[in-house]
Amino acid sequence: MSERSLIQPDPEFIRNIKDNGGNTIKLCMQCATCSVVCSLSNQEFGFPRKQLLMAQWGLKDRLVKDPGPWLCFYCGECSKRCPRQANPGEMLMSIRRYLTSLYDFTGLSKLMYKSAFWEFGILGILAAVIILLFTIPNNFGFGLLNNSPAALSTVMLEKFAPIDVIDWGDRIMAVTLALLLLTNAARMFIGLTRDEKIPFRFYLSQIPDFIVQGLTQKRWKECNETEATTNWIRHLLLVIGYGTMFTLVVVFLPWFQIKDTTLHWTSFLGYYATAFLLFSTAWMIYDRITKRTGMHEFSHLSDWLFPILLFLSALSGILLHVFRVSDMPMPTYYFYMIHLAIVVPMLIVEVPFGKWSHLLYRPVALYVAAVKSKAAKEMIVN
Repeated sequence: MSERSLIQPDPEFIRNIKDNGGNTIKLCMQCATCSVVCSLSNQEFGFPRKQLLMAQWGLKDRLVKDPGPWLCFYCGECSKRCPRQANPGEMLMSIRRYLTSLYDFTGLSKLMYKSAFWEFGILGILAAVIILLFTIPNNFGFGLLNNSPAALSTVMLEKFAPIDVIDWGDRIMAVTLALLLLTNAARMFIGLTRDEKIPFRFYLSQIPDFIVQGLTQKRWKECNETEATTNWIRHLLLVIGYGTMFTLVVVFLPWFQIKDTTLHWTSFLGYYATAFLLFSTAWMIYDRITKRTGMHEFSHLSDWLFPILLFLSALSGILLHVFRVSDMPMPTYYFYMIHLAIVVPMLIVEVPFGKWSHLLYRPVALYVAAVKSKAAKEMIVN
């Protein structure tokens, strides 16, 4: 037997899949029902059966090069039809969690996905830092102890949270998170394309589709699940709401954070974004509580934290706005602090290390899959 045909399983890899929620990995008997019922699966990538086989055998190196785990939108149909209750949909989610931790060079994803202690601990530490910044004397000119007497009788956000300081903090955080996420995505891309001898023109030809998929995730609509279009619309509304709010905070903060109780045109964009966020996240939380569909039968801690933190961010933002326009100084200042103590930890944890990173990882996988498929077809023709 040649060295190329040897299969060398990685037992540690199998344990890692289990630690990320894949406890049913041994139940799969490779009947292929999951791949048959999936409208997105194809002969080339064959998910989820092919990826489950790699996971069972501990073939880490092969799985890392396979975009298949990210081509699934987890409608739950495969888990519903599985005769062994191996839950292939959740198995692919477990594989994606493991891959996310593999792409992350900091090692934080691995800690948080495996341990609730680490996930809550990091969120708690970040929230505590935000609260301390606003409750202890500092040289930045903001906080409860730096308020002037006038700011205690009427809302004067500039005395509590100077816009230039907060704006610089936002921009530094945005750039840092973007660099972390893009670095991790680059590691993912390198892993998927390593040793592939594909002409550069194929990569160029699929860029437009990569942009479309990244902005819309429209492939979700092709799922054969009855609520696929509804789930896609809900997800799109969530992304639009989040993207609008992120842009307001990072780009337009000097206009969005009004110093007094007046309204501004950015306030109406904030209403629009907040309505989408509250509606979408409340719907997601309700589905997970009721386990209404197959995709909600099993929920990892990360599946709960993302919508809950986003819901609390929107809710605290609404209350902050109500207190501000009602000219209630102390409630405004307290809820400003509470709002940031929710939003900042959520962004730092979810964007580069948590579920929000999927918004970039999945389009990258779809892009690489399309490039590989197109190159393979041309080779067959020639």
